[in-house]
Amino acid sequence: MHIDHIAIWTDDLEQLCHFYTTYFNAVSSERYHNPKKHFFSYFLSFDTGCRIELMQMPEISNAGMQRGYTKGIAHFAISLGGKAQVDALTERLRADGFTIAGEPRTTGDGYYESVVLDPEGNVVELVA
Repeated sequence: MHIDHIAIWTDDLEQLCHFYTTYFNAVSSERYHNPKKHFFSYFLSFDTGCRIELMQMPEISNAGMQRGYTKGIAHFAISLGGKAQVDALTERLRADGFTIAGEPRTTGDGYYESVVLDPEGNVVELVA
């Protein structure tokens, strides 16, 4: 058994798709459109088989609460394979203007990680 995918509602489908394909080497499906519901989505696939579904629909709005600090999913982690990769991607994201919410470090539970916010404020852990 494994998790097939997670889904993220977004205000800017193209921007979020570009972020995950550019920085995490995700491969995007063709954009799906359901005209009856005004729903659009992409499935992003990773080489491990995990996927992220990015979804957009005008009726979905931001509740105004800070992401990661409400009940529900707080964050997700992407394994990069080692400390050097965590450090390098953290610096690349910083240089490109993304918010680094947690500097690279070894956590109390033994992970080497940093934390970045994607373009819409979703909390993403970069782990070794």
